[in-house]
Amino acid sequence: MPQLGDPNFHRSVVLMIEHGDAGSMGLVINRAAPLSLGELARGQSMKIAPMREGDNVFVGGPVEPQRGFVLHNCDAIEEKHEVVPGLYLSFTVDALQPLLQSASSKLRFCLGYAGWGPKQLEKEIAAGAWLCTEASAVPTLESEPDQLWDEILRGMGLDPAMILPAKGIQ
Repeated sequence: MPQLGDPNFHRSVVLMIEHGDAGSMGLVINRAAPLSLGELARGQSMKIAPMREGDNVFVGGPVEPQRGFVLHNCDAIEEKHEVVPGLYLSFTVDALQPLLQSASSKLRFCLGYAGWGPKQLEKEIAAGAWLCTEASAVPTLESEPDQLWDEILRGMGLDPAMILPAKGIQ
């Protein structure tokens, strides 16, 4: 929501990965980085399917921007954690390499993550800084990044044009 005021999260869709007493961790899934999967693969001497060369790398958040996370739909990858049905999270190069070579798997590779300390996210939600909805694999992996925020809001029954910063009491 515009009330948050943090430019790292302007019109961001964050997929929550972990939430508990120790804090929260999520991945921004709609902010493209100025880097393609092809450039990333060449820089790491990894093989990549030609159809993936121009795919975006995403800015997953401001914390540890050198750390990679791959969201995907490939059940065959050994190192994976199911986030929601049909959507997996992997952390290793061993998981990334076959995904880059696969023409059929859907993936989003994120650098960095968003993190919140204990109770920080709850306070931001209570202040109206975030809207929450259930995640699913298809929009996470297949929606156009620049349309995802609007698409998620419409799926919640909200008109994105009506989302305005709070003015407060005068």
